[in-house]
Amino acid sequence: MHERRIELDWLRVIVFAILIFYHIGMLYVADWGYHFKSQYSSEFLQNIMLLVNRWRLSILFLISGIAIRYYLQKVSLIKFAGMRTIRLLIPLAFAILVIIPPQLYIEMIDKGDLTNTSYFEFYKAFFDLKHPMFEKYQSGVLPHMDVNHLWYIRELWWFSIYVIILSPLLNSRFVQSMVDFLGKKDSPFRLFFLPVLLLSVLAFFVFPNDSEGYRIVMGFSFLIVGYLLGWNANLWNLIKQHRRLFLYFALITYFLLIAYYQLVWKLRKESITGLPLFLEILFSYFNRWSWILMILGYGSEYLSKSNKWINYLNQGVYPYYILHQSVLIVLAYWLSDYALGGFFEPLFVIIGTILGCAIGFEIIRRFKILRLLFGLKIK
Repeated sequence: MHERRIELDWLRVIVFAILIFYHIGMLYVADWGYHFKSQYSSEFLQNIMLLVNRWRLSILFLISGIAIRYYLQKVSLIKFAGMRTIRLLIPLAFAILVIIPPQLYIEMIDKGDLTNTSYFEFYKAFFDLKHPMFEKYQSGVLPHMDVNHLWYIRELWWFSIYVIILSPLLNSRFVQSMVDFLGKKDSPFRLFFLPVLLLSVLAFFVFPNDSEGYRIVMGFSFLIVGYLLGWNANLWNLIKQHRRLFLYFALITYFLLIAYYQLVWKLRKESITGLPLFLEILFSYFNRWSWILMILGYGSEYLSKSNKWINYLNQGVYPYYILHQSVLIVLAYWLSDYALGGFFEPLFVIIGTILGCAIGFEIIRRFKILRLLFGLKIK
């Protein structure tokens, strides 16, 4: 039986922290749509956001794939499905009905679709699926009731079910021999190039064209990659050994990405097809995979020790993730009336979001019913 990799707990906490800061950045980055936008915006912020834009969700699903394999070696498939349902779908349902509605309320005010309507009046109408107030907001799991930033939880439940169905194939000797093939030699290039090429071909020929469908299928692909690669000792050694090479690849592809985004992508008036599109996809996966391998390599080297902080933070990840976007949007909306400027407003949003989530977690972890509603273990 494989032992738990402590570095993955650290990386999970770090990646979710990056996700929170990324969503705060969405308030201020110019030209990128969001539920609410601050009056202060920056085009330069796009370059910083692109640093993590390509890989932040991919590595999250990859880590989730590794975790799924870890759990499936400890419990039966039926128990795993039950655990997933309780710890994913109950918090998701609660969030859709309680945590997420303030985001819709502020979005509707910001777009001019709500005037002189209190939150109490809005929330009372929220449970009427045919209410004319939401005529323009019909998308969601139910009309105007959507998962918003918690789509990861929704898809993680579906992906877990898919893995259960596919487990005989994924655990087969043939598939495992293919994984072993990636780590046979000391050279890292087989591990680096083959997954990039395979994912690029799938993205070009198989993945959906719409952005949401593409995002979901790509997430599942990286979850499967994590499931297959995550417990192979040879591959971990290879990733750790060549982490500096992956760092060079990551930095080079990032600067090339910024140049391409500023000089080509932003100026392009028509969509591309054929070979140019495939090359663009191929480069995007080179950038994404090099960052993932670099992060895993350095994490394996420097984050493999456990302490009380990682145990505490690892518990807090789920509540922080569920709470953060509603907290930051409400804060930004409230602060917008004070015209604090492009430095102090983001600073107060960052501080307020962290404090709000921290206080929320401290309350949540002390009550069994709240632990259930936010996906924490109940002793």
